[in-house]
Amino acid sequence: MFAVDCLRNVAKVAETFGRSGFTPKLLASFATAMFFCCTAVAEEAKPTFRTDDNPDKSLPWYQPAKGKFPPTGSAHYIQGELIKVDHTERELHIRIDRNDSQQRSVWDLPLLLTMLPYGSIYYNGKPAALQDIPLGTHLHTWCYPIAADDKRPPLARWHNRISPESEFRQCVRIEDDFSYHTRQNQIWRIDEVDLETKKLTATMLRGGESSLEGEKQNLRLEATATELKPIGKPKVFDLTSSTLVYEGNGFGSLQSIKPGQKAQMNLTWVTLYGPGRVFQIWLDDKSRELASARQLERHRNHIRERGVPGWIDAVDDEKEVVTVTFFDGLDMTLFKDFGIIVPEPLGWPTSGGAKNDLEPKGTLAVARRSLMTYDPLNDRKGGNILNTKRVPNLPGSSGVQIQVECGILLEGYRPGEIVRFFPAAWKFIALPKEEQFFGRE
Repeated sequence: MFAVDCLRNVAKVAETFGRSGFTPKLLASFATAMFFCCTAVAEEAKPTFRTDDNPDKSLPWYQPAKGKFPPTGSAHYIQGELIKVDHTERELHIRIDRNDSQQRSVWDLPLLLTMLPYGSIYYNGKPAALQDIPLGTHLHTWCYPIAADDKRPPLARWHNRISPESEFRQCVRIEDDFSYHTRQNQIWRIDEVDLETKKLTATMLRGGESSLEGEKQNLRLEATATELKPIGKPKVFDLTSSTLVYEGNGFGSLQSIKPGQKAQMNLTWVTLYGPGRVFQIWLDDKSRELASARQLERHRNHIRERGVPGWIDAVDDEKEVVTVTFFDGLDMTLFKDFGIIVPEPLGWPTSGGAKNDLEPKGTLAVARRSLMTYDPLNDRKGGNILNTKRVPNLPGSSGVQIQVECGILLEGYRPGEIVRFFPAAWKFIALPKEEQFFGRE
């Protein structure tokens, strides 16, 4: 159909050109060229991999490639509860939510996920690290199949049963319920609270359009009743005596939950005994803004102490210039620090071999796939930042790229390899030993 439509358009254009005095020979050449262009575009338009929106089982799932960000919409969506974390290796186990596609024999089985180097994590509506998320939190994840070089067997539990999602292991994005619904511009309306039976009835409301850039949205949902429209039927959640209630500047109690309030919730035990238990609930804008502001500061401190992660796109050996694109899941205000001038050298390796201490500069530490560095105090070189520019905002990419003129090129500065960048304005703090790979080889 695409090629037919192209031919129709070619015919219309040819007719118009014909009226303008073009010769039949020129028109024939133009039509032939346009036909082959349309055919080539049509071939490219054919799906080459399977997606959740196109569940054609004859197509393979997209497999991430080194040094290349994945296409939009290519990941598989999986929900589950966080049950185990190795934050230094950026690995986690989730218990998969039950759904109608599963047989009872494979309910509640675990899945091992490893974050891709550019995989992003969000908690309370802001960028996060795995150690920020409490065990038991219900998560939304987007995943790709197991990497070809990952020979670890799938997790087998309870009579060696394996999750039907076991072929997926590489994770590109994680969100808690708070972050997921905020990004979707959704919020719960409390309909009824029964403290005797500890039941909470709520309806999901939605206002406006959703966006994958939800972390940049305002967390306030002060829309009118006509702007916030119900989606789906009311759900009945369980409350417990330990449910964390946030209200205003501090903690509330179960008695603080009232019908009519608009709330965000983080759930646990989802699908085990119904929609789930309320793990945490934020009852108003103030409490949500405080939660997000606290998480944002935790993220900023985490990155300042560990460096901004990215990978190397190119290396000019002759000029000793390294081009780096930074990953997604970063607070964009951190990049403002790249332009801060440190006029006096603060000592090696802060300058990293910079040729001009009156220009922006920084250092690059080689990192592993898990973003763990080796010995960043000593194993980082760099120099002046020659260029900072915007690049396409693909999944996994921050859209920010820099070029660094290095005094010395390290062995790990190769295209496709992972690095962390430390602008000169950031005070270096040695990390705990468990977060350094030096000495484990």
